[in-house]
Amino acid sequence: MKTERVTLLTSPQFKAFLTSEAKREGVSVGELVRTRCELKPSADDVMLAALVVELRERVRDAKKSLKSGLDEAQAMLAELHRARAATGREKVVSINAVTRRHAKTTVGKPTKPGPATPVRQRVRAQS
Repeated sequence: MKTERVTLLTSPQFKAFLTSEAKREGVSVGELVRTRCELKPSADDVMLAALVVELRERVRDAKKSLKSGLDEAQAMLAELHRARAATGREKVVSINAVTRRHAKTTVGKPTKPGPATPVRQRVRAQS
């Protein structure tokens, strides 16, 4: 709703220009000034707004996909934990315990240094 008035002093030439432009466009001088002074988005602004919308959609899709993948990985881990608990035969042993056990069985035998061994590894428990 238009409730405010703006009084503008101009030269007679500028007033004539405004009047002729308004007449050419078929609008009042006030409407001409309003439409020409209103901020209209540039082509870059329109393109940027469209890119923002598209980016938000892609981020939403990526989040859904990531959540789905994480849920699937969690389900697989839970299944593996259940399977391991059901067998009750596997446990995690530190590499030091494995090395000590190996040393007892190879005492006095020459050994060659092997490839790097992970700090922890899974081994079947001795039954």
